[in-house]
Amino acid sequence: MKKETLPVFGVGPVYAFSCLLLTVFGLFLKKKGLLDNGNISSLELIGMVIGTVFILIGISVWVHAVIIQRIKDEINSGNLVTSGIYSIVRNPIYLAILCVFTGVIVSEHNFYLLLLPIVFYILLTILIKNTEEKWLLDKFGTDYIEYCKHVNRVIPWFRH
Repeated sequence: MKKETLPVFGVGPVYAFSCLLLTVFGLFLKKKGLLDNGNISSLELIGMVIGTVFILIGISVWVHAVIIQRIKDEINSGNLVTSGIYSIVRNPIYLAILCVFTGVIVSEHNFYLLLLPIVFYILLTILIKNTEEKWLLDKFGTDYIEYCKHVNRVIPWFRH
């Protein structure tokens, strides 16, 4: 029996809150001086610039996915969205979250904190594979399988 509607928020709140907690914890450790030997002082300005770019990309991807493409309306209508930003990446909202938190981490120019985006990506992959991808496959079947063959889960142009 196929689900008629999918959850609007999916695992997004769990993922965003997990990234927030890990980021705050990492920043707390850095502020307390526990990560000082991982600081890369020579990359302070570059880290700030790259971090800001990541944050701006994340915000812009989120705005496009949520506001411009009105994903909530599409989910409530039971549609599989494959156009616009969804033709570049299957989960742009999660990409946006990943970019924003990665931007915050990169701007801190600390080697140890740079491990967190890897954790964010692994956590995201596990959450999506075990929830939303199963829901979408159940609801859309071969249409979703075909979509997955051509569009990456989170990072555009990066085959997993």
